[in-house]
Amino acid sequence: MTPQPAQTRARPPRPAGRPRIYLAGPDVFRPDARDHFVRLSAACDALGLAALLPADGNEEQNADAPEMQIFQANMLRLRGADGVVANLACFRGQEPDSGTVFEVGAAVALQIPVVAYGVPAGSYAERVRSALQCAPDATGVLREIGSGLAVEDFGQPLNLMLACSVHLAPTPEAALRKVAELLAVPQA
Repeated sequence: MTPQPAQTRARPPRPAGRPRIYLAGPDVFRPDARDHFVRLSAACDALGLAALLPADGNEEQNADAPEMQIFQANMLRLRGADGVVANLACFRGQEPDSGTVFEVGAAVALQIPVVAYGVPAGSYAERVRSALQCAPDATGVLREIGSGLAVEDFGQPLNLMLACSVHLAPTPEAALRKVAELLAVPQA
């Protein structure tokens, strides 16, 4: 079952009050996910923000297509967000969680500011080079030795589509402060 286009494009009107921040990331898979989200929600509260937690499948599910329910619930939350804070740490490899990357792309398309954290130090090319055998070709393009595929090497910490579309912060708390600043939330 695929979502209807209107489901992923429409944004509900924003109610007055504290800016709502969607907390994107693979954190729903953590063994301490509940405690983690309690901490992030408290950090949001302290900054005058309201946390929007991602659906994780623990909500009441319909027996038909629970994965679609999670997708639709998260898209609804994302469309209702004023900002996104995304954990873009490497997840099961050299890249961020694909679901989180999707959410970041959706937020950017919806013109919702995104601040990411968890991004490793150094460049994406350095991380790939440390994990796979790579070498520059005759023109200087870094390539995987086994496949010959070029490795993106713009000196950015992430693929250019992420690096050019999000703000980076070192920690979740710093990311929340940055999104509050971007949304011009008065700080005490």
